[in-house]
Amino acid sequence: MESNVKAFIDYLQYQKKYSPHTVLAYQRDILEFSTFVNQTYDQDTITLVVYPQIRSWIVFLSDQEISNRTINRKISSLKAYYRFLLRIKAISSSPLLKHTALKTPKTLQIPFSEKEINLVLNQLVYPDGFEGIRDKLIIDLFYTTGIRRAELINLKLTSIDFATNTIKVLGKRNKERILPLLPIIIQQLQSYMKERESFGNMGGSDYLFLTQKGVKLNDSFVYRLINSYFSGVSEKVKKSPHILRHTFATHMLNHGANLNSVKELLGHSSLASTQVYTHSSLSELKKVYQDAHPRNN
Repeated sequence: MESNVKAFIDYLQYQKKYSPHTVLAYQRDILEFSTFVNQTYDQDTITLVVYPQIRSWIVFLSDQEISNRTINRKISSLKAYYRFLLRIKAISSSPLLKHTALKTPKTLQIPFSEKEINLVLNQLVYPDGFEGIRDKLIIDLFYTTGIRRAELINLKLTSIDFATNTIKVLGKRNKERILPLLPIIIQQLQSYMKERESFGNMGGSDYLFLTQKGVKLNDSFVYRLINSYFSGVSEKVKKSPHILRHTFATHMLNHGANLNSVKELLGHSSLASTQVYTHSSLSELKKVYQDAHPRNN
């Protein structure tokens, strides 16, 4: 790894405080481009590449049937790298200054309906004991707080404050936020904690959610858990923790929550990120419109 790339990775990790997963993605994209430049142009550094070289990489990726969305993400990594080089004065201009992102189809994230949520939380039969209590709590916590999968996985025992009925979440870039918990979640947490304490192999971990073997949950485990429970009640193509986060925001907005409040609960840095959820409220808006407009009476 050339020194500038290593300095950039350190900058992301220690100054920007990006998550290990995000840092790894940046590193992988940049090293992939570096390998391409080396093999295609016999060039040992990517510091002084020109845009036609980057364009040829884009064509190469496209020929490999890499999606435009993924290519845009890789180019975004390069843009960040060259912004860093400008910052440390290693280059005088970015080769991506006039680059235009590839067009991508808009993917509509379809939230679960309230009926589907009710079926999963109130009518499904969960396994007895620790596993069932944990699974239902995870689903309900996603739905009632809108937290991200990584945020849930990294919750600690100390994250829960039973005195104030709140939970402390560590979000992107180590940004903390305090979220209120509904009484039904507090009850489930108390039941889960009792079950958790009954397992002797869990005493050594300070993570809130564990497997029955006392191991911290991982991304795949949580995805499979959500997908498994919702597969029985929903025919939606995507059934994931992120769809539950999307569902939380949509249902809150449908029931009159203020957009700014939803933004704070989700941990978004700008309203633009939260506004992507408002289109899902159009069905509710359409219903109100049809019921209220005098021309429809």
